[in-house]
Amino acid sequence: MNRILPRPTALSRPYWDGCGEGVLRLQQCVHCSRFQFYPRIICSHCDSAQLHWQVASGRGVIASFTIVQRGISAAYPTPYVVALVDLEEGPRMMSQVIDPDPRRLYIGAPVDVAFEYWSEGIKLPVFRLTDHARGESQ
Repeated sequence: MNRILPRPTALSRPYWDGCGEGVLRLQQCVHCSRFQFYPRIICSHCDSAQLHWQVASGRGVIASFTIVQRGISAAYPTPYVVALVDLEEGPRMMSQVIDPDPRRLYIGAPVDVAFEYWSEGIKLPVFRLTDHARGESQ
């Protein structure tokens, strides 16, 4: 069974290249300095077309999550966690949270980005509880 694969475009290429290098890149507006995710041709805050790619910290907190108990196919083994992560830079990103015991997750838990191969040649950002969060929740 095959997983659904992202389709990088010319606009999103710097993001996907960063993922392949193990770096989370976000667009930042030259005019208002705010970050955005997902990639766009204009700033979602001030409508400026002056955007550049910046390496993000990879830190965030869990805003919401769900533990999926029944995947859409055998290509998605369960359980897995889908979460909304509020990045330190401001944007909210949907991703997977990787943890050996998903019951340890909680809203507001600090997480750090990691990267996992989704298919041959494509890495996706995922998140893990920070060491501090792991210590608190044990």
